[in-house]
Amino acid sequence: MDSHNQLFILLCVSLLLLSGQMGLQVEAGRHHLHHPSRELFIFGDSYVDTGNTPKSQAGSWKQPYGITFPQKPAGRFSDGRVLSDFIAKTLGLRSPIPYKFRKIVPKHYLKYGMNFAYGGTGVFDTSTSGPNMTAQIDSFNQLIQENVYTPSDLSKSIAYVSVSGNDYNFYLATNGSLPGFPSFIASVVKQTTADLIHLQSIGFKRIVVGALQPLGCLPLATAQTSFQSCNSTFNDLVTLHNNLLNQSVTKLNQESNDHNTFTILDLFDGFRTVLNNPSSHNIKERLKPCCFGVSSEYNCGSVDENNVKKYLVCENPESTFFWDRLHPTQAGWNAVYSELEKKGVYKILY
Repeated sequence: MDSHNQLFILLCVSLLLLSGQMGLQVEAGRHHLHHPSRELFIFGDSYVDTGNTPKSQAGSWKQPYGITFPQKPAGRFSDGRVLSDFIAKTLGLRSPIPYKFRKIVPKHYLKYGMNFAYGGTGVFDTSTSGPNMTAQIDSFNQLIQENVYTPSDLSKSIAYVSVSGNDYNFYLATNGSLPGFPSFIASVVKQTTADLIHLQSIGFKRIVVGALQPLGCLPLATAQTSFQSCNSTFNDLVTLHNNLLNQSVTKLNQESNDHNTFTILDLFDGFRTVLNNPSSHNIKERLKPCCFGVSSEYNCGSVDENNVKKYLVCENPESTFFWDRLHPTQAGWNAVYSELEKKGVYKILY
């Protein structure tokens, strides 16, 4: 590749990243003065992925993803911003750059932290070829070895860990039984705990893990009732996951020198509050997704072999909670996050 082409590609990537971050910049500038040394490192899945998943396999890089922000597909699994963008905003930071862009962005972008999350992944291997949580943390560890980040960076930084249910989807897709589900949930929480300990051993003093959202309310689960009601069996299993996670985090803090190293961001409560009171957030459609395939074999973003669209998009994503079968809209995330702010998300992150 000649130098002109390389320059052109660098410019395109920089513009893409800028378009993906500009919306948060004004806010970031204002907060950033108070805590200039804080960095945010993100690990997990599509609820926090801002562009690591390859264009070849992700709907997140295809139309109509990103139609609200930044008005084009930018690697986020939504019509706009995702959870990690809102967390960064609370911390007064630009959204951390995706790991895959680390070598082609200006060096000063690295000072906000980095995002290792990859859509479709879990704490164990799933149907996606992406790196599981352990592999993501290993990639981060490699950057420490290379002195991209230092131990003093870490002592003032936050690690956010997103475990949103891909392990459970994969369990069901590979004929996992309902009677075997509770013990599988225990193994997922056990592995999550090992990952949290791993992050602490690297040097993080603040590690936040997301509680599991009500999986029984995702459009994937509510389609059977024509998006009228949540699946209580799934939500009972989620409650088991969250109870075990709570116990685990409590124990970790008791064993830790600093008794509040680990905290839980209660996404379950945030989702439930919004879905029970949608009108207080101007949400008119609470369970039916905004973007969906024209039939069951198609998804949001699907096209046929002639590149003909095989999906429909609602008129008002801003008044719809779910974007596709698994992910909230930007408005949905905004509503959940505003509930978390009422409960003191600031204290969890600081």
